[in-house]
Amino acid sequence: MTEGPLTLAEKIWSAHRVMTLESGAEVIAIDRLLLHERTGGVALKSLEEAGRTVMHPSRVFATMDHIVDTFPGRTDKTLMPTGTAFIVSTRESAKRHGITLFDIDDPRQGIVHVVSPEQGIILPGAILVCPDSHTCTQGAFGGLAWGIGSSEAEHVLATMTLRMNRPPDMRVTIDGVLGEGVTAKDLALHLIAALGSNGAKGHIIEFAGSAVRALDMEARMTLCNMATEMACAGAVIAPDDKTFDWLEGRPYAPRDEVREQAIAAWRALYSDDGAVFATEHRFDAAEVRPMVTWGNSPQHAAPLGAPVPADALSKADQQRAVEYMAVTPGQPVAGLPIDAAFIGSCTNSRISDLRRAAAILKGRKVAEGVKAICVPGSTQVKAAAEAEGLHEVFLEAGFEWREAGCSMCFFAGGESFAPEARVISSTNRNFESRQGPNTRTHLASPETVAASAIAGRIALISEIAA
Repeated sequence: MTEGPLTLAEKIWSAHRVMTLESGAEVIAIDRLLLHERTGGVALKSLEEAGRTVMHPSRVFATMDHIVDTFPGRTDKTLMPTGTAFIVSTRESAKRHGITLFDIDDPRQGIVHVVSPEQGIILPGAILVCPDSHTCTQGAFGGLAWGIGSSEAEHVLATMTLRMNRPPDMRVTIDGVLGEGVTAKDLALHLIAALGSNGAKGHIIEFAGSAVRALDMEARMTLCNMATEMACAGAVIAPDDKTFDWLEGRPYAPRDEVREQAIAAWRALYSDDGAVFATEHRFDAAEVRPMVTWGNSPQHAAPLGAPVPADALSKADQQRAVEYMAVTPGQPVAGLPIDAAFIGSCTNSRISDLRRAAAILKGRKVAEGVKAICVPGSTQVKAAAEAEGLHEVFLEAGFEWREAGCSMCFFAGGESFAPEARVISSTNRNFESRQGPNTRTHLASPETVAASAIAGRIALISEIAA
């Protein structure tokens, strides 16, 4: 391991360094690879066409999440053209290579970044990769995790290594206390609005500070999930007792004596005093407000009570956003009528998200004309929610209650909201046509989505309180 004060990321990276090449790039060992049926299926097919085999099948996990429909009673058939072929191909390849597959009918199935923590696949100090940009979600557990391409996934399948240049480190310290009703999603949007969509380009972000330590594990996952919207190479939070408690008893996490040994090692996973970061930022949690996006990038975010920036038309990237989203500079974002509301995605579809949304929906009804959908992040989340009766709250309020998956967050030709529909959404991206052809997506917390669904317009929780 490298000598001297080290950042958390450098400790993990150096422990996985296999060799340094003459070019300065490094070969690093990969502990676990996650795949889903879209990009992962492509990697498996390419591997087979090249005549190669999977080096360590026990360290590769696949799930059906991106293309599979989320309608009750779903099968291999999907609304997405060619979707069935992706599903069948991934299933057959996983079986041939002995890869663990969380298939459509598996009680462990779900969105890859929800399933991995549930199963204890991601661990502190590990390096995990997946051909999906929101893999950084899992850095919440004190490991390094990032998205890769299908060709890189093929390389990992064959060698369990990657050739990379080590990214520089950035520390984002958030101290203070989040206000009542302010969530990790609001915090993430606040940071993205302040730093910009390229604010962490190519860096590994370490989130630190008292406000970060106060977050529970699901909130930490939300924060790390959204870090990719600042173009980071990854995001990480030092593990602590909350992390260790979450992982206890998970199927792929250490148990018994091995667990105690692991925890002893994990407690050394923090940035040393004097460790040097390429960039540092500090924020006060008390300044964060409930947030919502007004444009077509997560950086186009503002407090719910704020208007669309008055100078939006003078900035090239915002001109297009104003036009596409059909908003007017100076116009309040709160009050915009909505056509649809969505709760789901790898950002905000865990049991705590559903509980908080259900608390707002209970005893209330979705406004007439609003299509409202809730997609739990995994089959286990869905089962837990149903055991608590949360599904009844969603259904009675007028939400559709779905099977687990990525639908309505990632549009690839399958199900979508109506063209040009204005959607309030708990997802992570509001790019053009992200949730359907020319849909206009406003990102917010599950609570704001629930309140807005009831009001029929983008609304503060306080506006629909009894």
